[in-house]
Amino acid sequence: MELVDTGLEDASRLLGASKFKTFVQITIPLALPGVISGTILAFARSLGEFGATITFAGNIEGETQTLPLAIYSYMQIPGQEDSTFRLVLVSIFISFLAMILSEWYIKKMKDARA
Repeated sequence: MELVDTGLEDASRLLGASKFKTFVQITIPLALPGVISGTILAFARSLGEFGATITFAGNIEGETQTLPLAIYSYMQIPGQEDSTFRLVLVSIFISFLAMILSEWYIKKMKDARA
């Protein structure tokens, strides 16, 4: 997101586009290759950490179980698709929240320097 040319976003806003329209039509398409690359790398990284976590920490519910291990556990039980889906949604929400907070913090630090 940091590599998206803010001049293009500013031009869109000066031509009358709303912030939402600018985000959807300018920012997202320009950032999409980076988002896709990051998603693939994060997925690959999570697969590597999954094995290490389940091997060394175990999968004891309430003690050493992480969110990916809980998803894995629920996927092994027939009829637990709804629980698995809810945990996946929680995981996605946490990821987006972390990304939003990170962007907010970076913007705040840039504003503090100016």
